[in-house]
Amino acid sequence: MKYVLVTGGVVSGLGKGVTASSIGVVLKSCGLRVTTIKIDPYLNTDAGTMSPFEHGEVFVLDDGGEVDLDLGNYERFLDIKLTRDNNITTGKIYQAVINKERRGDYLGKTVQVVPHITDEIQDWIERVAMNPVDGKEGPPDVCVIELGGTIGDIESMPFIEALGQFSYRVGPGNFCLVHVSLVPVLNVVGEQKTKPTQHSVRGLRGLGLAPDVLACRSTEPLEEHVKVKLSQFCHVPISNIVNLHDVTNIWHIPLLLRDQKAHEAILKVLELQYAGKVPREPKLAEWTERANKFDKLKTPVNIAMVGKYTGLSDSYLSVLKALLHASVAMERKLVVDWVPSCDLEDSSARETPEAHKKAWKLLKGADGILVPGGFGDRGVQGKILAAKYARENNVPYLGICLGMQIAVIEFARSVMKLRGANSTEFDPTATSPCVIFMPEGSKTHMGATMRLGSRTTYFQANGCKSARLYGNATSVDERHRHRYEVNPDMVQDFERAGLQFVGKDESGRRMEIIELPSHKFFIGAQFHPEFKSRPGKPSPLFLGLIAAASGQLEPLLQRSCNNQTKTYMNGKVPKHRKLYPVPVKSPLNSLVNGYYSNGTGIHT
Repeated sequence: MKYVLVTGGVVSGLGKGVTASSIGVVLKSCGLRVTTIKIDPYLNTDAGTMSPFEHGEVFVLDDGGEVDLDLGNYERFLDIKLTRDNNITTGKIYQAVINKERRGDYLGKTVQVVPHITDEIQDWIERVAMNPVDGKEGPPDVCVIELGGTIGDIESMPFIEALGQFSYRVGPGNFCLVHVSLVPVLNVVGEQKTKPTQHSVRGLRGLGLAPDVLACRSTEPLEEHVKVKLSQFCHVPISNIVNLHDVTNIWHIPLLLRDQKAHEAILKVLELQYAGKVPREPKLAEWTERANKFDKLKTPVNIAMVGKYTGLSDSYLSVLKALLHASVAMERKLVVDWVPSCDLEDSSARETPEAHKKAWKLLKGADGILVPGGFGDRGVQGKILAAKYARENNVPYLGICLGMQIAVIEFARSVMKLRGANSTEFDPTATSPCVIFMPEGSKTHMGATMRLGSRTTYFQANGCKSARLYGNATSVDERHRHRYEVNPDMVQDFERAGLQFVGKDESGRRMEIIELPSHKFFIGAQFHPEFKSRPGKPSPLFLGLIAAASGQLEPLLQRSCNNQTKTYMNGKVPKHRKLYPVPVKSPLNSLVNGYYSNGTGIHT
């Protein structure tokens, strides 16, 4: 097993996650099998209880793991399926060591950070690195490890020590350290400054680690004399200094690495040229085509993103990526209009009239409306108003998780005239509880107590848009993260009023997908389709939204039916349920954080 460690220096937010993912893409294109591990030095056991404002979105894996958003980058770039163990946190490590101490595994020894914590970190890395993540048998060839935070952070010290020991444990030729640093330009001076990177590398060396490759972030390409200076003062060969300057979209990053022969530098350090499996030259034709296609898109499609965390785009990173994948596939330039849901509410008209006016202008000017997931009652009324506007004005609408639930509430209030309709999350005493707390949920513990991970949804309706988008599949596996569900006792009332529940779980009592048949495109999903969207395989529901918003839905539905989306089918049908194939009734027929994102067309 070969290991590539990616660390960061000078400042946070340099794009270590995208860099690690891109290294994985280039190595994979050389014919190597790649897995990844993300180390987060915080004390939380996982990311599940953290606010999006603290750490960006919570990414959900097939096994229900609630993890750092960088694992989403890894899955999207490398088209792999990771597990919760691929995300190491300080909380997990200490919990494992304390459990061993309680069992008496340390035979009465004094348990210390060194060697017990550091040994646990190394053992965890070695164990998880051997697990296949690409659907094939046998261990991967290379494990890319990203160390979160910045060199010098006090909470990272046990991991730095462990990784220093680990480089000796695995031996020369099996460990390569890539250090991501910043080469800023001071406006007053107007030249690229190397001193921050010099100090960062000095600090790294002082902690027992020496970089093999320098990945230098900058706004413009590095000047040659700057590379010479970095090589001289950081003791890294010029051939091993890679410049990751700002580009039009992040899909260019693997191409930058390839063009600068970064793969050759890494493969040389890992001595892979001499191993039994000789890597080939990177094959990135499809990646290159996609990156160039993105840059050439001209026709815009405006999507209004109505949420409560609109001040931080990383809160909806996977949703943004899924929209981007779909828009590129439909040959449209994505323009995201951020609409704070609070600003749509009537109270905002009195308190902040300008913000209220601006929010409604953006909503009414959008080609499609998306309401993503969320928790808490802040801004819920604004989301309900957005769903109502979309329903009444035939504007394409996609509601995810909470976005589906508020669409149900709005329908109950406006169409069924149930004034007391609400979710018990927002009003525990609601007279018409359309959305209720799931019976198996915990009201005393918050962490890892939701309905999490991959679950199967079975389509119920013949010819519904959702099933057709999934290639006439009878079922689909998607990832979930929720505590509340549509009240199954009210489903028949909703269906009599015209709201269809076209997707349900295997029991038939848990609602997964809603549709309004008479609407151009009005779909809500209890699951999170964005988590399984890939650059080359966009999520069908996001494809549907972009297609409907750009007038291409009918041709898309025809293509989807002709080319079944086998990726999303699992072929399983519960024995106690009789499900029918879904025939076609008629011939009707793509931001990471701010760094690698100049000119993406995603407006803030």
